Amino acid sequence: NGGGMNGTSAMMDFLEEPLPGVGTYEDFNTIDWVREKSRDRDRHREITSRSKESTWALIHSVSDAFSGWLLMLLIGLLAGSLAGLIDISAHWMTDLKEGVCLAGFWFNHEHCCWKSNTTFTDRDKCPEWKSWSQLILGHGEGAFAYILNYFMYVIWALLFSLLAVLLVKGFAPYACGSGIPEIKTILSGFIIRGYLGKWTLIIKTITLVLAVSSGLSLGKEGPLVHVACCCGNILCHLFTKYRKNEAKRREVLSAAAAAGVSVAFGAPIGGVLFSLEEVSYYFPLKTLWRSFFAALVAAFTLRSINPFGNSRLVLFYVEFHMPWHLLELVPFILLGIFGGLWGAFFIRSNIAWCRRRKTTKLGKYPVLEVFVVTAITAVLAFPNEYTRMSTSELISELFNDCGILDSSKLCEYVNDFNSTKGDDLPDRAAGPGVYTAMWQLALALIMKVFITIFTFGMKVPSGLFIPSMAVGAIAGRLLGVAVEQLAYYHHDWAIFSGWCSQGADCITPGLYAMVGAAACLGGVTRMTVSLVVIMFELTGGLEYIVPLMAAAMTSKWVADAIGREGIYDAHIRLNGYPFLEAKEEFSHKTLAMDVMRPRRNDPPLTVITQDSMTVEDVETIINETTYSGYPVVVSRESQRLVGFVLRRDLIISIENARKKQDGIVSTSVIYFTDHSPPLPPSSPSMLKLRSILDLSPFTVTDQTPMEIVVDIFRKLGLRQCLVTHNGKLLGIITKKDVLKHIAQLANQDPDSILFN
Repeated sequence: NGGGMNGTSAMMDFLEEPLPGVGTYEDFNTIDWVREKSRDRDRHREITSRSKESTWALIHSVSDAFSGWLLMLLIGLLAGSLAGLIDISAHWMTDLKEGVCLAGFWFNHEHCCWKSNTTFTDRDKCPEWKSWSQLILGHGEGAFAYILNYFMYVIWALLFSLLAVLLVKGFAPYACGSGIPEIKTILSGFIIRGYLGKWTLIIKTITLVLAVSSGLSLGKEGPLVHVACCCGNILCHLFTKYRKNEAKRREVLSAAAAAGVSVAFGAPIGGVLFSLEEVSYYFPLKTLWRSFFAALVAAFTLRSINPFGNSRLVLFYVEFHMPWHLLELVPFILLGIFGGLWGAFFIRSNIAWCRRRKTTKLGKYPVLEVFVVTAITAVLAFPNEYTRMSTSELISELFNDCGILDSSKLCEYVNDFNSTKGDDLPDRAAGPGVYTAMWQLALALIMKVFITIFTFGMKVPSGLFIPSMAVGAIAGRLLGVAVEQLAYYHHDWAIFSGWCSQGADCITPGLYAMVGAAACLGGVTRMTVSLVVIMFELTGGLEYIVPLMAAAMTSKWVADAIGREGIYDAHIRLNGYPFLEAKEEFSHKTLAMDVMRPRRNDPPLTVITQDSMTVEDVETIINETTYSGYPVVVSRESQRLVGFVLRRDLIISIENARKKQDGIVSTSVIYFTDHSPPLPPSSPSMLKLRSILDLSPFTVTDQTPMEIVVDIFRKLGLRQCLVTHNGKLLGIITKKDVLKHIAQLANQDPDSILFN
């Protein structure tokens, strides 16, 4: 028995000390939520028990509990600082397309004219600010000056956009797009290595400034959520409990997403609700409060950095002088219908274009695509002052309620100051300026409706919030002015006679613009409660929640009637990500045996036995299959289930055993039991891998309704569950199988689900 004794003495479970890499996940795989939560509970129990042993352990326990709040503080500070930098830089570079400040080239147009002695009406024409024609030709009037300004505008736009796409292509391919579909998928448990890394953060911050400054029909709001989540992911590495646990990290990313929306709109409460309603998969109560804290810190940090820019705490502050009337709900609902139709049209058109981009040669030339779209956008935008200005400025002007001092074309009414009280102006006949503004806005609406379809999804950072709001705000302002003039000329009609007498200030076009903006944003994203709260925080208009909610719900209902998916869900499906929507109900009467693998005529299920396979046998299985894990059974004959082992853990464990454990060769037996199996005396050392075995994998019977199985996958965040019959292993159902089954029942292509 000497050889056996030597083998036994050499045998050991070398995984008593955790190995680097064991318990981690490969790229483009889904985490095991149940295992991650169990690990965190074990870690917390250990810290709590040790805290009673010594003062140092107690201090460690307190610091562990406080680390989450400290992390939220750091995320808020970093996200707010980067957002302030992006906002200031984008404002300056946007103005750079039209001219430069002689007092200091680093000043944008507004800051350049702060110290100017010009009158209020000429505040944008201070001598310190020079257009490119004034700088080069010495004058700004005439056809040649106009052509030169036009040329410089297009050149700067092309330069900014080309620099953005080249940086993305060369250094961080994940820095393109909105980022919200991927963030939503990552928060559901999917792994995309590098998507929230430091290079992505650096390049996205730089290229977001360039993309916004180029004048493309995009916004920085969605990408700011990506930037904030990158901050959260990077800062997680400072704290062990977040660095080593993927589920805990996703709690942090949910809070970071809230901070991102907070800095994008100056809406801390809306940011938390957006994270809860739109992007988060797992959102416990403590995450709610931490998200709100991170959002507040981010908003106040941003305000401290840029207190006078568009990033102030209320982005589009409005002060309407008259309340809305109940009868105005009719045009507000019409705006909701328009928003729903626009949302459905945009999603279908954009997804069709993105699919064409992926399946044709067009996708191979992202730089050329960006060049062409930017050139078309710049050429069409410059002649129209409402498309030439930044989209945020456009929305702000459309939301504005005309006062005595307003010099905008939108406020050029036929003056009648006899009935003016304070800053309130009565409804008046539209003057030539208003009619000019109306057809310019109509052209701007057509341009933005179509150009945004081709812009969203290009290989530059591109958000959709602001372009969608701009489309709705233009439509709303057009409708608002139309209703205002209708009330002015036909105040004796029955619908106006009771509440809108001649000379009264009863119709507010700016309110229609605000409602239209909410309707279009809701139609594209299908947001409801969070959208209304964001709009309230954006504008400070608490009394307009009912019109906003009416428009938001109408747009959602109309858009849902045409297509159930919002833009982010549509892009998740387009990219084949394994996202299981928690809001959708599964109502089909199928069973687990209809979905599990192997199917009829398929090869038998690949399994590992608990104590009869060698290292070579297991390595052969690993090399010949691509599965993420394998069921462990008592024997091939009995098929009695013992547990489940992950492929990655097996590979790492065997490689480390060969290096660190004496006597481990290809013929060494691997066993997953407490005690080693009896073997001949001359056998080589055995390898015990029980510590990497999941002894409680989730199982269902073959007769379990798929309605229950889908619910289990959603609520527990499972990667896979095993199917048994009378205790014997029959097959396996993975998250990918569930998604393919749902797609098949919805008459969609099941092969579009690319990852598990």
